[in-house]
Amino acid sequence: MIRPAMPADAAAITDIWNAVIRDTTITFNPTEMTEGEVSALIAKDTLVLEEDGQTLGFVRFFPFRAGEGYKYTVEHTIMLHPDARGRGAGRALLTALSEMAKAQGTRTMIAGCSGESPAAIRFHTACGFQTVATLPEVGFKFGRWIDLVLMQKRL
Repeated sequence: MIRPAMPADAAAITDIWNAVIRDTTITFNPTEMTEGEVSALIAKDTLVLEEDGQTLGFVRFFPFRAGEGYKYTVEHTIMLHPDARGRGAGRALLTALSEMAKAQGTRTMIAGCSGESPAAIRFHTACGFQTVATLPEVGFKFGRWIDLVLMQKRL
């Protein structure tokens, strides 16, 4: 079941997010999130995937850049619990988020993918995103420089 995030989801989302922060270069952020920080971030424009009462993933969008001229463009974050990967959960979450964003007047959605995550790039390509730029060595994590691949989908 995909539904809007609620405050009660913050703990499970924090666990999913922090595992990604700790163990991967999917995000370049090296600092784990607190439940309070996550609670504030998921207060709007966030959907969760729930199965048998367990939160297995989330997706959210937020402004791509500040300024009135960018108000129709958003960037998104999508993260799944390992148990939800490879089962269509990510595609279902991203499709639902895209529909929500489009209903709110969004024209373009951006994905910022780690150059070290070919699975994320394949996933976004399969969901209709196109690579529009690669920014060499703009991320730094685990003692190495990492490329950022920007992908775009017009809604």
